[in-house]
Amino acid sequence: MKSRKLYIYNPETDNFERVFHSFRERALKVCGLIFCSLLLAVIFYFIAISVFELPTEENLRKENASLKSQYNILNRRLDNALTVMNNIQNRDDNFYRVMMQMEPLGNVQRFAGLDNEKRYRELSKISDGGLATLLTRRMDLFERQLYAQSISFDQLRMNADKHKDKLAHIPSVMPINIKDFTMSSGYGVRRDPIYGSRKFHEGLDFAAKTGTSVFATADGKVMDAERMSGYGNCINIDHGYNYVTRYAHLSEILVKPGQEVKRGELIGRVGSTGKSTGPHLHYEVRFKDEPQNPVNYYFMDLTPAEYAEMIQLAENAGHVMD
Repeated sequence: MKSRKLYIYNPETDNFERVFHSFRERALKVCGLIFCSLLLAVIFYFIAISVFELPTEENLRKENASLKSQYNILNRRLDNALTVMNNIQNRDDNFYRVMMQMEPLGNVQRFAGLDNEKRYRELSKISDGGLATLLTRRMDLFERQLYAQSISFDQLRMNADKHKDKLAHIPSVMPINIKDFTMSSGYGVRRDPIYGSRKFHEGLDFAAKTGTSVFATADGKVMDAERMSGYGNCINIDHGYNYVTRYAHLSEILVKPGQEVKRGELIGRVGSTGKSTGPHLHYEVRFKDEPQNPVNYYFMDLTPAEYAEMIQLAENAGHVMD
């Protein structure tokens, strides 16, 4: 395309003469065109990003949303794991080690090495550093507690080898198959289903079908196997070492006073005798004639997850049946 030529009339020569622009004028013209082009480009760019989201930015938003969703899922799973770990620690300190006459683990043993602030400061510098730091702190806490608990169990196992006879006589399994019952009432203050008054419920109520098998929870000798006031058909077993267990409201008694029984041996069947509103097993554990919470005496029968679930069921169950 040919460039346009500019002519101007000169009255002195009576001719049209061609006009030649200086270099400065041409340079200014080119700069002006470039500036206008850039200005229009910037205007169109801001119009575009205000109306349309750029592909890269959209992908980043989706990626961030996905990461936060995954973080929330991990955080919830970690919450559940820490809850189970806390229950295991409480049982370890307040039951296993008490039973074995061992000192509970101290905070130094359970939480040593969790003060690595330099590591957390480095994490805070990355994108979403706050979330990464919080999740890392909690993972470190769980890993440390898991490590300390594994050491504690090793110590308990070694001590248990020295006290096998005592362990055989301490209630440590459930009196009824876990698949055969629903938890009706937990241990603690509950409302009496017949009289309506509040009283301390000294055991657990396992609602089950009449005739469901009931088992001894440790080795021992049958003290009583007869009908007792309020308890209906009832069995009391003396396990030695100051432990006694009670199995009440049975439909059938399968042992006799003075009989030696082993852990897991069938001793009776679920019923609704005595002061009862339906077929169930009322189970008690007593130490030095003081009632104990039976959920602390299933350590040979339940996994950590099942134990945590059992605690929740026992705490929330409020339908006393006797």
